[in-house]
Amino acid sequence: MKKEALKRKVDEIINGQMIQVEEALELVKYENLHELSAYANTIRETLCGNHFDLCSITNARSGLCGEDCKWCSQSIHFNTKVPQYEFIPLEQVVKEAKTLEQQGVHRHSLVTSGKALNKSNIKHLIGTYKVLKREAPKLKYCASLGLIDKTALQSLVEAGVDHYHCNLETAPSHFHTLCSSHTIEDKKRTIQAAQEVGLKVCSGGIIGMGETMEQRIEMAFALRELGIKSIPINILMPIEGTPLEGCKPLTDEEVIRTFIIFRFINPNANIRLAGGRCEIKHVEERLLAAGVNASIVGDLLTTMGSSVDEDLKMVQSAGFNIK
Repeated sequence: MKKEALKRKVDEIINGQMIQVEEALELVKYENLHELSAYANTIRETLCGNHFDLCSITNARSGLCGEDCKWCSQSIHFNTKVPQYEFIPLEQVVKEAKTLEQQGVHRHSLVTSGKALNKSNIKHLIGTYKVLKREAPKLKYCASLGLIDKTALQSLVEAGVDHYHCNLETAPSHFHTLCSSHTIEDKKRTIQAAQEVGLKVCSGGIIGMGETMEQRIEMAFALRELGIKSIPINILMPIEGTPLEGCKPLTDEEVIRTFIIFRFINPNANIRLAGGRCEIKHVEERLLAAGVNASIVGDLLTTMGSSVDEDLKMVQSAGFNIK
């Protein structure tokens, strides 16, 4: 794709015409990454404005997961040193939420390990969300509780949750090579059930798990087909003891180009910095100028993320507003 054709395509996207697979593949070969970044940012600025969306997560239940996802340190199938606990105390959850509310974070999520929760677990978390809505009412709330059914999802809505998180993780064509204990179709059914009860859905994936750039594009289109408007892009943190511990790190260009292409394919979505941020700290400012307009802040599950204060300073310096 030449510069003139690229500019026309950006204008078409801004005017509501979605990019097609063949055109997205052409972006992989576009040599001038600086120009490509600028065009991605033009799409973001025109269609999404300058608001930057901040969310945070609490690892509410950790370890002892029976699934065999090759990237995950929480699986019982792998010998890792991840902390293991059932549920963190309510007092700690409330304290974290109040702190995040004071710092200006927009949304907070409780994340639990495991494929699915039983009815007793769901009841416990419903009660937790009701307390959070009372004690930290300015925050909006999200849940990331695995593959739960529509009844449980409806209960979350009634407790004040407005977002549900369920990552596709990778391209449909690649998922089966990374996990055999559940399928990407299981994930899609959960996403669709969440949407049916009125929850907004956050769904993205991890890059750097041996997938090709074409498969990253495949994932981006799968998310677009599901109507996802919050897309976290995680960078694989190769955890010792997992099957992916030896994965070769992505180059800076691969990372930046991936975020750019996700913006072209999902022009109206929040494209979100997520897990593995310590791997890309040195290019985050470039990503903010390449279509990114959202981030998970604070500690990220089992690996260290970024301090909220650092993130606020970086985002505001890049010209975004967070109010």
